[in-house]
Amino acid sequence: MKKNKSIILYGFFVPIFIFGLAAALPGCKEPLQEEVSLEFWGVYDDSDVFSQLIDKFNEEFPRTRITYYKKTYETYEKDLLEAMVTGRGPDIFMLHNTWLPRYGDRISFAPESIVSFRQFQTDFVDVVINDFSLNSAVAALPMSVDTLALYYNKDIFNTASIPQSPLTWDEFLDDVEKITVKDDKDNIILAGAALGTARNINRSTDILSLLMLQSGLEIFNTESGQATFNEPISVNGERYRVGERALEFYTDFANPLKSVYTWNDLMHYSIDAFYEGKTATMLNYSYHIPTIRAKASYLNFGVAAMPQIKTASKSVNYANYWGLTVSRNSPAPDRAWQFINWLAGNKENARMYLELTEKPSARRDLILEQASDPDLGIFAEQALTARSWYQVDNRSIEQILADMIESVVAGKTTIEEAVNKASNQITLLAK
Repeated sequence: MKKNKSIILYGFFVPIFIFGLAAALPGCKEPLQEEVSLEFWGVYDDSDVFSQLIDKFNEEFPRTRITYYKKTYETYEKDLLEAMVTGRGPDIFMLHNTWLPRYGDRISFAPESIVSFRQFQTDFVDVVINDFSLNSAVAALPMSVDTLALYYNKDIFNTASIPQSPLTWDEFLDDVEKITVKDDKDNIILAGAALGTARNINRSTDILSLLMLQSGLEIFNTESGQATFNEPISVNGERYRVGERALEFYTDFANPLKSVYTWNDLMHYSIDAFYEGKTATMLNYSYHIPTIRAKASYLNFGVAAMPQIKTASKSVNYANYWGLTVSRNSPAPDRAWQFINWLAGNKENARMYLELTEKPSARRDLILEQASDPDLGIFAEQALTARSWYQVDNRSIEQILADMIESVVAGKTTIEEAVNKASNQITLLAK
């Protein structure tokens, strides 16, 4: 009787053991689970990009169904917040790299069992670790990291006998003076650079933030909860007001009294001016490359690394990118994170996405593969030295910084007054 009982128990437990072992082995199909449907919201990427990846995912995990919706950027955040307030919205959504301070209580952080923090640190460039983690918990995984770089008109550079793009800001200033053409009334005929103002320059506040970061400035102190770009820093025993210097450097390009005067608020929007060949350079992100080629196929342009401070010991670049995260409203957060980790945490799947979208990598192990790419190589390499800064409300901060720039250009305030006012406004915003 005991023997028969043992046989029965053996026959019951062995299949369970084998099933569990099979589910745990690499390459095995998804273990039997409840079927789950997940909604995924994104911006910029067309549905055909993710449809190929989702089909591949479903071959391995047939019981997790993903439906992707491309949203309009202009209304994306409004639609997202409205849906979340009512307990609806997507399971998976795109999170901008500056949004974690506002969305930290609206997302479901990745379980360590699915996304290892150590592996996260190993796989992704440093700026991602700073932007998308909190207390060693992973908030989002990016597919790509974009950075500001220098777009330049090769024909204009050749005509001005400038053989190569500038490596430093000193060289950049010299090039701007050589290239800029004005008439006898000081009207700008050809601009050396699209810099100096806020409203008619795409990503003007990102450029100013970059200048501050390159100068070694801490823009916001998370411990004190205060904006600090109005405070002086010490360099070799001397005190410098770096925030003021960065703002002065930027607005000098729109100051008729300066030798580098090359831009004003009457100029066409910076991207349009570059298309039209009316400015020799602009600073912008990689996603404009296909747009420029589509709108101005005749334009002979190149993309070069962002100029750096001549005496700097290390390069500093500015990051702008999105990550995938999971809403706290999702009824199946683990399954959602399983998909995100399969997509962004897997080298092969991440490579497939980058090839489909022609974007620079966020993963360290794919940067060398892209380094030789004539379009993306610069951006991929710059991701290694990219930085950002803590923003409690990126849209409001962008408005504050733009107002700061315009107040100086219009002569309404001094540089010191403008910097102090903007710094105080951002500090109040953080309270």
